[in-house]
Amino acid sequence: MAQLILLALLIGGGWMLYKRFIKDAEKLTARTRREEEQQRTGAMGTLEKDPVTGEYRVKRDDDV
Repeated sequence: MAQLILLALLIGGGWMLYKRFIKDAEKLTARTRREEEQQRTGAMGTLEKDPVTGEYRVKRDDDV
């Protein structure tokens, strides 16, 4: 019975690591595409509108 619980924990942990890896890879891919587009067009950054104040600000990587 202990082996079954250990196996379930290992599978669950592996699944969580896999999902995190996929999420990080998608975030990195999106950032790379955004940077390539900015480099291609000569833009200095991507603007996004603040819904509260209505002001436009440069979108940072940690806001993704």
